[in-house]
Amino acid sequence: MKKIIYNMAATRDTVILSILRISLGLVMLPHGAQQLLGLFDGYGFTGSTNYYTQHMGIPMFIAVLVVLGQSIGSVLLILGLFSRFAAFGIIIIMIGAVFMVHLSNGFFMNWYGTQKGEGFEYFILLFGVAVPILIYGSGKYSIDRFIQGKLENN
Repeated sequence: MKKIIYNMAATRDTVILSILRISLGLVMLPHGAQQLLGLFDGYGFTGSTNYYTQHMGIPMFIAVLVVLGQSIGSVLLILGLFSRFAAFGIIIIMIGAVFMVHLSNGFFMNWYGTQKGEGFEYFILLFGVAVPILIYGSGKYSIDRFIQGKLENN
């Protein structure tokens, strides 16, 4: 068990990863709050999961994981706790969003409201920020770094 926790928390001691992780968490947090809590004009947990299951044909289990991945995952990223796991969740969710919704709208975001929907450029950016966190961990200022240090000293 100690080895599993160590591997989940293992991280490089660099500030860059902390900046990437906190930025990704702060960007994703409002989206997660919309889906989980209904904040920022969101639908809340029931509304979001119902939308995913009824309109997109996603199984309830996956719909719940998407909502939790964006909400709880964002908080984990901001705290730097098991950030590799949270980044993996965000990556999977973003890939799903691109292929299920945004790919057909082209590359660019709908800046002027003239497109049918949003393009996928935003998701490429989120993917690019999440991948280094998945590979290298949470960074210098994180709970993961603290856990790693404690486990290495025991």
